[in-house]
Amino acid sequence: MKKVLVYYPFPLAKQTNSGSKLRPHEMYKAFCEWGAKEGIEVILISGTSAEREKQFCQLQNEGKLTNLLFCYMENQTIPLWLTDPGHKPQKPLIDWKVLRYLKKHHVPVGVFYRDVYWKFDELYPLKGWKKKIMQTVYRWEERFYEKYCDVIFLPSMEMGKYVSIRRPMVDLPPGGKRKTIPLKQRDNNVSKAIYVGGINNDDYGLFLLLDALEIVNQEKTIVHLTVVCRKNEYDALPVSKKERIKQLNVEVKHISGEELDRLYAQMDFALIPRIRSEYNDFSVPVKLVEYLSNGLPIVATSCLAQKRFIEEDGYGIICDDNKHSMAEAIRDMIEYQDGYRNNIVRTFVEKHSWVARVEKVKKTLMGEDE
Repeated sequence: MKKVLVYYPFPLAKQTNSGSKLRPHEMYKAFCEWGAKEGIEVILISGTSAEREKQFCQLQNEGKLTNLLFCYMENQTIPLWLTDPGHKPQKPLIDWKVLRYLKKHHVPVGVFYRDVYWKFDELYPLKGWKKKIMQTVYRWEERFYEKYCDVIFLPSMEMGKYVSIRRPMVDLPPGGKRKTIPLKQRDNNVSKAIYVGGINNDDYGLFLLLDALEIVNQEKTIVHLTVVCRKNEYDALPVSKKERIKQLNVEVKHISGEELDRLYAQMDFALIPRIRSEYNDFSVPVKLVEYLSNGLPIVATSCLAQKRFIEEDGYGIICDDNKHSMAEAIRDMIEYQDGYRNNIVRTFVEKHSWVARVEKVKKTLMGEDE
C-alpha cells in the first residue's frame, strides 16, 4: 500500500484558538480524508522530540516507512529544534535523522514555512543579544530546509522574497471547510456585516472601519455592524473608543465555535479592514477563508496577498485603507453582494478546501501538472 508521511516537529495543540494551531489539525484531517478516498495510508509523526524519536524508530523497526510517496511537514513560529516544553530539546537530532532518512530513500519532502516575523524589527519582541542568537538559529533552520526539502510551501507567494531558502516555492494558504450554508432572508433596508478579529492594534483596522461605517450610515442606517473579538481586548480599550463603538450602534460579541457559526448564518457580508504594511501585504488571515467557508462575500483592504485571493475568483470588493474608499466599497457590496455570494458557492470549496490544499501538495511533490 502506498503511504504518505505527515511530519510535525511539535506537539499538536489541544486548543485550536489561532490559525497557527488550527492549520496542522486541519491539514492532517484533510490528508486522512484524501488518503481514505485514494487508498493511501497516512502516517503521522508528531509530538515532543522524544515522542517523535520513539514513533520514528518504531515505524522503522516495523517496516512501515517503505513505499512513501512523499512527506509533508510544517514548521512553527519558533525554530523546529526549540518546540519542546521550555524550548529545551530532549532529542535534538531527531529531525535530522528523519529528514536524512527521507533524502536517502528519495522521498520528496515539502515543508510549510509559516512566518518570517523574526525578520521584522517592529514585530519581533526580542532585543539585544537574545535577538541576535535567535535570528542565527532561524537562519540555521532556513539552511536545514534548503538541504533536506524539495519544495517550500508558503502562506502566499508574496512572502517568498523574505524567505532565504533556495528551493522552489509554492503558495499554500489556509483552506476552508465544506459547510451547508442556509438560505437567508435578506433585509432590503439594512444589511448585516461582521468583523471578527483583533481590536488591540491599529493595524487591524477596526477604527478605520468605524470611520467608514459612519460615512455609509450618515443619512440613514443601511448597514449594521457586529464585531466579534476577545473580551480582554475589548475591556482594555480606552473609554473614548468604547464610546465610539456605542455611538455607531455596533454590536460587540465575544463568541466562538458553534455560536459564531450561527452568527455567520445571519450575516450578509464580512470585512477585513487591515492597514497595508510590508508584513500585511504577504500574510493571509485565516478569517478570510473562514468567512468564505460560511458563504460571506468580503470587503477587504488592498493588502497584496488577500487582494489577489479575493479578486482571483470574484469573492468580494477591494478598497484602499482609507475611510472614503472603504465606505464606497461597503455601499457597492450592499448592492452587488448576491453576485459575489454566487461565486463563492460555485468555486470556493472545489478550489480552496483543506482537501484541495492536500491535492496541491500531492501534485507539487509528485511533479504532476495542475
